[in-house]
Amino acid sequence: MQASLFDDEAAHPKTLRASGADTALTGRQKILLLALNFIPLAHVTITLALLVFSPGNWFTRALLALAALYLLPPAIAYLVRTRWKIPEGRIAVGSTPFFAWWALFQLQMIFCRLPALEEALRLVPGAYSAWLRLWGARIGRLTFWAPGTFVLDRPFVEIGNDVVFGAGVRINPHVVVKSSAGKFELLLGAVRLGDGAQVGGYSLLTAGAEIAPNESTDARLLLPPFCSFKGGKRIRARERE
Repeated sequence: MQASLFDDEAAHPKTLRASGADTALTGRQKILLLALNFIPLAHVTITLALLVFSPGNWFTRALLALAALYLLPPAIAYLVRTRWKIPEGRIAVGSTPFFAWWALFQLQMIFCRLPALEEALRLVPGAYSAWLRLWGARIGRLTFWAPGTFVLDRPFVEIGNDVVFGAGVRINPHVVVKSSAGKFELLLGAVRLGDGAQVGGYSLLTAGAEIAPNESTDARLLLPPFCSFKGGKRIRARERE
């Protein structure tokens, strides 16, 4: 993992730096935002076009369509992450990091709308973890994904070895908040789980949430942004100073 599970200086909200001016979207920025919203439709169109119109027999077409479905988005996401750095912390809506994050988010959208696509990968042991690594996630060995586990912002997930997720766990490394000036901004932080952690069913882990090694949480645990779970209890961000 890149950072210690309890590196307060790196994780505490007071130390986060804004990544751009806190301004309203301009007309051109609104057009760009709307254009990026067409990424899921383009993804579906390319997949179906390869399935129906590509040369070869149906088996070849199916392989091409599956490659477009599962491999094209993480490949494009890699190019986006290589070209534009997306820092953790407070990101102003309308800044370059915000649009880069929004592009990544739209590349994942079809899997959010159709979660059965990810459940199909989980039928093959190790396949889902390997696929998440293509997105930039850091996943240790022998991770168990129970049915209904939902992962957003895959490049911002760091999981140790022998981690178990209960049914319906939600990993959401971003939230939208208002700044002190009343402007909306993106709060983005990697969700980190230590070796041997077990997450109770239907829990929600938000931006910057951390679970210490070998901890076992109750069901329906809620970890607000940059909170942690250690010693069998939730630790608020301000208590970690």
